[in-house]
Amino acid sequence: MQKIDRDELTAYIRAKPTGRNTRTLWFLSEGFTKERLDLPDLKQGNYVDLLDSEIYVSGAPLKFKRQRINANLLGTLYFSPMVRWKGLPNCDEDAMKERCSSLIGEYPPELFARAIRYLYAKESKSSHEIERETPTQRRAETFIALLEQAWHRTFLTKEALVELQQAIVDPRYANRDWRSETGEQIYVGETLAPDVERVHFAGPKPEDLSELMKGFLVMAEKITDDVWWADSENRDELIRFPAKVPTLVAAAVISFAFNFLHPFSDGNGRIHRFLLHHVLAHNHFGPGGIILPVSAVILNRPREYDHALESFSKPLMERVEYTLDDRMRMTVTNDTADFYRYIDLTEATRITIDFIRETIETELPAELRFLTAYDEIRREMRDVVELPDRIADLFVKLCRQNGGTLSKRKRELPEFTRLTESEISAIEGIVKNGLGFAESITGSEELPSH
Repeated sequence: MQKIDRDELTAYIRAKPTGRNTRTLWFLSEGFTKERLDLPDLKQGNYVDLLDSEIYVSGAPLKFKRQRINANLLGTLYFSPMVRWKGLPNCDEDAMKERCSSLIGEYPPELFARAIRYLYAKESKSSHEIERETPTQRRAETFIALLEQAWHRTFLTKEALVELQQAIVDPRYANRDWRSETGEQIYVGETLAPDVERVHFAGPKPEDLSELMKGFLVMAEKITDDVWWADSENRDELIRFPAKVPTLVAAAVISFAFNFLHPFSDGNGRIHRFLLHHVLAHNHFGPGGIILPVSAVILNRPREYDHALESFSKPLMERVEYTLDDRMRMTVTNDTADFYRYIDLTEATRITIDFIRETIETELPAELRFLTAYDEIRREMRDVVELPDRIADLFVKLCRQNGGTLSKRKRELPEFTRLTESEISAIEGIVKNGLGFAESITGSEELPSH
């Protein structure tokens, strides 16, 4: 827009000021350049949408009287991911919610209460495994506690996101602000050999990040809340205006947009998946308090998850120019801010919806069936010998790791020396039979607590 001759553009618009394409060009020109053209405000004509809502997922329209335009972007001109309807699967969100609720209703309340604790623990473990990380017990418990808060508070503010990052990373690498405050250029890569680095993704330049994150937070509010300004020139009055963006789309857009902006030095991936749960919870997707084990599905489908990430990172890296110094610090040498403003998240959204659908249709039922099967194993074990919960759980865990039997070396552990050979053999049979069913419905390594 900065390169278009202003006089020529003004004359073009003045010749046909009410045309849809003309008004769109006029609106975008003034929006991008922040310079007002020598044209009077339109006084007649219907408002027209900036985005064709038949083609794009659109947000609540913000009315601009000057060009009589409904700016129905997901965000604003400063930051607005794009999602095309054509690339998304047909998805009945109400049916998915109902399936989730009815599934939970099939189990007794006491098992549901345990399932909530179990699923929080599993989601924490799976999310860290995606990053190939093994958290300390304290950090794992902190992440679980934060997941539990996803239902009760908002994390879509700068202060909350900074607090979240500080809670889940090593304190030595925690940020007090966006990484723009430290001037850090972040990237994701792999070391192929000494001094040979393959870069898969580069985040926005630190000097561009503050404005992009402001736009991100405005976008996140706009597509999740039902209160928005309906008139760009009268912001003293808030008007209730449905966000109208489907919950699954909003969750995917917010989650992946955050990840591609990579505002922190560490923890971006875990926060990205956390925000997916937060938006689902914020929009009451599923029974209160329960978390969908989406990360377990991601772990089982890593290529598709990588494809979701690469749908943006690959074309991005074809355009980013950079250097790496002898300490592997990156410097981006070209202007890249605009590359991140209008990210095409169609493919990432499609894959996310499919992950959530599989979670509801397959993973969640499997986990609940596993809990039921495990309870039956424990009940039958008590008919043989009454073991303390910790020892019983350890027995089952070690049998699972050894194909259904307790190895000779493990039998010598202090926890099992008081058991007779006949008791061990009987319990092994119970575990083997029970896990023959349980393992067919889930590969979970976690054991539920009692």
